[in-house]
Amino acid sequence: MQLSPEGLKLLKQSEGFRGQVYLDAAGHPTIGYGHRLLPSQSFPEGITEQQATEILLNDVCEAERAVSRLVRVPLAQGQFDALVDFCFNLGQNRLAASSLLDCLNRGRYSAAAEQLLLWDHAGHRELAALRARREAEFHLWHKPAHDQPSAA
Repeated sequence: MQLSPEGLKLLKQSEGFRGQVYLDAAGHPTIGYGHRLLPSQSFPEGITEQQATEILLNDVCEAERAVSRLVRVPLAQGQFDALVDFCFNLGQNRLAASSLLDCLNRGRYSAAAEQLLLWDHAGHRELAALRARREAEFHLWHKPAHDQPSAA
């Protein structure tokens, strides 16, 4: 599976675009739509939204592969999109070690969706932006398959 246009829209909206290098919440140099800079990368002049989208599409491939590798049950497009967004945001190691994945791989889809909502904290603080992102993933998870656009 691939991230659908709706999933990409959520990811871009959640990450936000920044054309100049900034430090993310964990202190990592980042640019565009949440792209962590590799040691060999430098963008002294910044990047355009188009360049950021191209970088994002490459980064998304890693999250798609991780979800495809870790999940052992069939997924609807919205479920896949929600998991790719989650994995992009938190990393494949957190998904791999999560109760969310355990519930999902046991076929407990509703319990897995509820687990999404628990990932709205940074440290011991609930963050409104993370809460909104998890709620959007939860909504996407439950979107009827016939309402979802096919991946391009």
